[in-house]
Amino acid sequence: MSKIWCISAPLYSHTDWGGFLKTAQALKKRGHDVAWVSGAAIANAVGDVTFLALEETGWLWPPPPLPDISTIKPQDAVMVRYRRALDTWLDEDKVAAGIRGLLTLTEQHGAPDLILTDPFLSASAIAAEKLGIPMVVCGWPALRELDETLLYPVQKVLADDSRQRVDRLCQMFGVAGENFSVGATPSILSPHLHLSYFCDSWYQAETHNLLEQNEFVGGQPDSAVTPDWLAAIPEGVPLAVITLGTTFTGDLGFYAWAAQAAARCGLLPVVAIGNNPITPEAKQDLVKALPRGTRLVNYVPFDAVLPRAKIMIHHGGMGSTHRAVVHGIPQIVVPHAADQRGQARRASQALVGLNLSAHDVRHGKLLEGTRALLGDARVHQTARDLAAEMASLGGAESAAEAIEAILG
Repeated sequence: MSKIWCISAPLYSHTDWGGFLKTAQALKKRGHDVAWVSGAAIANAVGDVTFLALEETGWLWPPPPLPDISTIKPQDAVMVRYRRALDTWLDEDKVAAGIRGLLTLTEQHGAPDLILTDPFLSASAIAAEKLGIPMVVCGWPALRELDETLLYPVQKVLADDSRQRVDRLCQMFGVAGENFSVGATPSILSPHLHLSYFCDSWYQAETHNLLEQNEFVGGQPDSAVTPDWLAAIPEGVPLAVITLGTTFTGDLGFYAWAAQAAARCGLLPVVAIGNNPITPEAKQDLVKALPRGTRLVNYVPFDAVLPRAKIMIHHGGMGSTHRAVVHGIPQIVVPHAADQRGQARRASQALVGLNLSAHDVRHGKLLEGTRALLGDARVHQTARDLAAEMASLGGAESAAEAIEAILG
C-alpha cells in the first residue's frame, strides 16, 4: 500500500479534469492511503477520500476585478488579460505560501510516496521536487514546447515573465525545476506520467506535440441518482443541457440565448447556473428571458441528465466537455476563458460539435448551430463512436493501473 496525495486548487472543477477525483477513489479502493489536499472550501466535494486542508494552495481565485478595458489601448487590454491568466497559477507570493503549506503538512502527517496534481498547481510541482517525490499530472497531456518564433509579442513578454517567476521560486526553495518544461513558455510537466481522461484521437491535430509520458485512459458514464425535477419530465421529452460549469457562471445572456435556440428546435432546455452569487433582480431577469418550461437549476448531475439529452451547449470546461463526449452527445462549445478554447477546437476537429465565439452567439449562430447538429446523423454517429472509443480505454481504473506502475 502506498501513500498518495491528490493536490488541487480549491475549486470543484479542479477535482474533475475528466477523472481526477475518480482516480483517487479507484486508488483508495485498491487499498492505497489516499488523501485530497486543497483549500477547505472543497472539503465536502471529495466524498470518502481523506481531506487535508491547506490555508493556501497557490491558486489565485477569484482574480482581481478587471479594469475598464474601454479606457485603455487595445494592445494594453490584451496584456491585462494575459497577465491576469498568468497570475492565476503563478502568483509568486501565493505559490510560495502553498509550497510552505505542503511542506508543513508533510511534517505533520508524513510525506506521501507520490503526488497527483491538478495540471496548473505550481506549488505541487516545486514541493514534489523539494521532497524528492515523483509527481503525476492528472487531466492534462504532456506537450512539447511552443515555438518561440511563433509567439505574438505580448505572449513573448509574458513568457519571459513566467520563466523568471518559475526561476525565482525554484531558487527560493533550492530546486532545479524538474517538474516544469524548460522552453520559453514554462508549464507544469511531469517527467513520469501525464494522465489524460480522453483518447489520443481527441488530440488528432496535436499528435506531433504529444510527449511519450502521456497515458490516455478515456472514461465512461457512471450511474447516478435521478433528481425529482428530472423524474417529473416525461421520458419522451428531448432535453438540451446548458451550462457554464461552476466558475464562469456570470454570463446570464448566454443561458437565455442558448435556451431560446434549444426551445425553437423542439427541445426542453435544462439550464444549470452554478452556485455563485446572483442578485434576485438578475435572476428574475434571467427567468423572464428563458422559454416557458425551462428547468433552471444550480447543478446538473450529468450522468443522470445526459442520457436524455440531444445536445449540450456549454463553455468548454474540461469536465463538461468530457461528460458530453463519454455520453456521445453532440455539443456546441462557446469558450469563455483559458483552456476552454482548446476543448472547443478539439470538439470541432473530432466532428462531434461546433466551436462558436461570443460574436457568433450575439449574431444568432446558436440557433443555426443547434439545428445543424440535430439534423446531421453523421455527427450523432461520430459522437457515439467517440464515446465507445473512450469507454474502451478503461477510465479511472486504467489511470490507477498506470499510477501503480509508477509506484513499482
